Amino acid sequence: MASPSTFTPATLVRIEAEALQALAARLEGAMRPAFDSAVDRILTCSRIGGRILLTGMGKSGIIAQKIAATLTSTGSPAHFLHPAEAVHGDLGALLPGDLVLALSASGETEEIVRLLPILKRKGDGLISFCCNPSSTLATASDVVLDCSVEREACGMNLAPTASTTAMLALGDALAIAVSLRKGFRPEDFADLHPGGKLGRQLARVRDLMHSGDTIPSVPPHAGMTDVIYEMSRKKLGMTTVQRDGRLLGVLSDGDLRRLLELHRGNALHLTAEQAMNSHPVTLQAGELATNALALLEERRITFLVITDDDKHVLGILHMHDLWGVERS
Repeated sequence: MASPSTFTPATLVRIEAEALQALAARLEGAMRPAFDSAVDRILTCSRIGGRILLTGMGKSGIIAQKIAATLTSTGSPAHFLHPAEAVHGDLGALLPGDLVLALSASGETEEIVRLLPILKRKGDGLISFCCNPSSTLATASDVVLDCSVEREACGMNLAPTASTTAMLALGDALAIAVSLRKGFRPEDFADLHPGGKLGRQLARVRDLMHSGDTIPSVPPHAGMTDVIYEMSRKKLGMTTVQRDGRLLGVLSDGDLRRLLELHRGNALHLTAEQAMNSHPVTLQAGELATNALALLEERRITFLVITDDDKHVLGILHMHDLWGVERS
């Protein structure tokens, strides 16, 4: 063990990396049946409408909160139950059909051990993350996942560091394994992440497109003066040409420039139907924003017309609407 005087940040990272390598080896070997059993129990819990309640004290409690958030965001409803608060009324959150996931490196955390008889009686199963397979918590658990480490990443081998890192990685592995077994899709992930940069990247086209009165539109018999006015008024650099709400074509500012060059002064005598591009690129409203961005870049265009199966115009998606979205 490194002494405090020779301990470096790089030493800490290497110790935690070694702990993760050891955890990965256990998951590929002796611990795999227990891990698969934990996945099965969570899936069963979800199927009957139950939730996963995670509990832990101190640093383990913080890791439990993060795992609960990861489970929830990947389609498995989960909540954190503080073990100290549980004995003062919060145990009412535990309902029949719920599954408890308890984190304790020692397996002897007083607040958790005190809850074990009630957890076993009220819940539908107990999974534990524990470094001591012979501990009180491990013995009481239906499934024990071993998160033991050779040493903590601390010069004194005391502060929970490598063990909490192992717990965090194990929780992530469990959450993702469950989501994969459920068939959780990018569309499902998008529905649960509507905010921030991630939400924008996973948003559907319908969430970003211009719709209603903001859609530029002219009838097929409209003259170029009306086309130019509509494009200027709606400020999207284009207009749709519609009949009874159905898309006939589009005209962009680039189309207008090319028409003026080709026809010179005679272009202003054309109707929208005579001048339009009758084969515009369209997309459906349920597509992800990342797919829309890929299509815009592939076709080297700046907008998409959003339509339904009957070519009714639902909206316009401009490249500017996708700023902040990254291609997947």
